[in-house]
Amino acid sequence: MMDYVLYFGGADKEKNIKIDFKNVKDEKTGAVTDTIITASNSKPSSNVMYYAMQLFFANGGGPCYIVSTGSYDDSANAAGAPAAYSAALGMIAKEDEPTLLVFPDAPFILSQKDYYSLMNDSLAQAEKLGDRFAIIDVVDVKNAPGDSADAFRNAGVGVDDDHAKYGAAYYPYLNTTTITYEYDDANIALSGDVPAALPAAAGAPAAPAAPEPAAAAAPAAEGGAPAAPARAPRPGPGPIAGGAKFDGLTSDVKNKIRQKIKDLSIVLTPAAAIAGVYANVDNTRGVWKAPANVGLNYVSGPVVKITDDDQDSLNIDVTAGKSINAIRAFVGKGTKVWGARTLSGNSNDWRYINVRRFFNMVEESVKKSTYWAVFEPNDINTWTKVRAMIENYLLLKWKDGALAGVKPDDAYFVRVGLGQTMTAVDVLEGRMNVEIGLAVVRPAEFIILKFSQKLQVS
Repeated sequence: MMDYVLYFGGADKEKNIKIDFKNVKDEKTGAVTDTIITASNSKPSSNVMYYAMQLFFANGGGPCYIVSTGSYDDSANAAGAPAAYSAALGMIAKEDEPTLLVFPDAPFILSQKDYYSLMNDSLAQAEKLGDRFAIIDVVDVKNAPGDSADAFRNAGVGVDDDHAKYGAAYYPYLNTTTITYEYDDANIALSGDVPAALPAAAGAPAAPAAPEPAAAAAPAAEGGAPAAPARAPRPGPGPIAGGAKFDGLTSDVKNKIRQKIKDLSIVLTPAAAIAGVYANVDNTRGVWKAPANVGLNYVSGPVVKITDDDQDSLNIDVTAGKSINAIRAFVGKGTKVWGARTLSGNSNDWRYINVRRFFNMVEESVKKSTYWAVFEPNDINTWTKVRAMIENYLLLKWKDGALAGVKPDDAYFVRVGLGQTMTAVDVLEGRMNVEIGLAVVRPAEFIILKFSQKLQVS
């Protein structure tokens, strides 16, 4: 986070935090026995990248590229925001290292239509480059899973089947913990039974001194007595009314207010946390492990409770295959990612996230590791070296558990050579075609149990 703050600054300070005071009085005496303090943020800032980065790192995220779409003031320009995000997406296309495309603040800044259009562009880039994968937030519609899913599926995201396998969608939004709002004390609005302010001697600004009375009486009217000296009004009493400023409160009250604000939950989209989960699973288990059944850190729970029926309708889209991965809260287990499907949910080949991303990794690794053969003779010696190198790489992946099969021959094959993957014309034109087959391990999405109970025979 230090690097992020160095280059991009801190959070966009909240300007709509309100503190309400309500006195609790004794029914008999009317004396105040307690004061209930309530904090709220009526309109949180839409610039949530600072908070999203904390969520990303808390869930296992590491080095990443961040492309700016402008300043906090620029984000208020609704007309220019779509172009800014499109330009940022175009910039990241020039970089070779990124493997995930994530837009954690876009759902708060862009309209639903513009956001889903941007997601289609990200899927198109992932398919074109073949080395990255898009994590997509399903925009929440009235905290209703069905309405949110319908809006997403009707928006045409991933309508191209070739693009759909390069992205996955997640729902719902998350209530976070530990991450706290950034704000200035001067922007805290106080209302209700606001406590009295400190007297001037205790640090509050002193009231302006009253002007001295006139030294002499005003001239007497003709034939009358001298008029009484003019006197300035006395300053009012110390207590401050409901519009009191934060600085005028006691330290004890200030601390209580800060704690109430700290307890406020910041609502974020799941994309940043999911990106951290991907990175963590990649590092600890491998790309071939499905990034699911993983608990989320800094999360108290999803904004919307997902039932088993909701899960079924989100996970399987019979019509178009636009699967949505649910994030669910389980008693005693916390909040978990409960889905591992791509947007190509009806495809037998590319239904699962880990399968698509593992193929991305293998393809990219093989391409880069065979650059040495570009200017080598296109003959059997080169083909043998290339095949041996790739087979050795895949053997290691099989030993790691990425490929299914009791022996290597069942897990993969590599073909290259004249009569197998190339013709004489290919050789003459300098093309070396390599064909790789992989039996990737797939997640056990449905575990079926069968049992019988033997009853006592009379």
